[in-house]
Amino acid sequence: MHSFLLLVLWAALGLTSSNIHQHHIETLMDNALVLRVPDSVGSMVEVPLTCGAAYQPHEVFWKKNGEELTPAVQGNHITVLVKEMKAGNYSCHLTSTGEYLNHTLILVQLDPDNRTVILEEKSPQEGHIHCSALNYNGSFHCNWKKTQQRSHATVLLIKASRYQEEISCVLDADGSGVLCQDVECPYKEEKHPIHLTIYMISHFRLEAYTKSFYLREIVRPEKLPNLHITSGQVFRWDYPDTWEKPQTYFGLHFQVKVLQSGQSCNSDNFILQNNLTEETVFDVNIKSKKYVFCVRAQDKHARGPWSHWSQCIVTKNNVDCHLR
Repeated sequence: MHSFLLLVLWAALGLTSSNIHQHHIETLMDNALVLRVPDSVGSMVEVPLTCGAAYQPHEVFWKKNGEELTPAVQGNHITVLVKEMKAGNYSCHLTSTGEYLNHTLILVQLDPDNRTVILEEKSPQEGHIHCSALNYNGSFHCNWKKTQQRSHATVLLIKASRYQEEISCVLDADGSGVLCQDVECPYKEEKHPIHLTIYMISHFRLEAYTKSFYLREIVRPEKLPNLHITSGQVFRWDYPDTWEKPQTYFGLHFQVKVLQSGQSCNSDNFILQNNLTEETVFDVNIKSKKYVFCVRAQDKHARGPWSHWSQCIVTKNNVDCHLR
């Protein structure tokens, strides 16, 4: 009976020890550690923390998320046990005055990181991040949308690069997008894709969202300006002001639709649709005096995303081509 109890105790201790992981701890950035765990349920990770060599001679104590640890923990070098997703911000303070000295933010990331809950997926093809550019000058914008349950989540870090060159990015004021500028890119042939990673945190849970693309895949021309009707039923428009020049090199082609009155430009119920034209003029050769004229643009070489539609609403006595 005594041997049986020892065996059970040994097995329990062995199981507890096997659940404590001392590896898969990575430094994400200054003062930020990431614990990569296969499953949040039952995971326990021992994390060594250091207040800093400069504070070695001093007596220090530690807080977690602004609250002193219970029981109290003192010393320049300590080890904390992080259970499941209960990570946090650990700070060290002078014992004598309580003065803040240093901190380490501990985050938990599931590995593999495919059980995401912070951002909404836009589509299976596009993923969680949408990126677009108006031209080839190297500037591009990416955006995302947080799930309703994680609306409090924040962006911790943004990394963008092409090959071995870093790309500078600035986070939007509302935290839902980022504007980046690839200074090495403009007008060069793209041999390497852009890699973008957005690190989001929610209650010390870390999720990394990545996207890779070539600029030519995301360049979407702006809506076509100065759309108007001239003599008869001839429509004209201009290249967007933001599009590259010369137009002979950065050429666009255009798709035209003529639809019944009241129809959306996205409707397939059209009266007339051309294949493609490179001219900025189109003659609507139909008898009807009430219709909707729609035109949009695309890079004729890269054939990336189409611009949004520009339209004119034509009635018997009026033509309305205001931008919408």
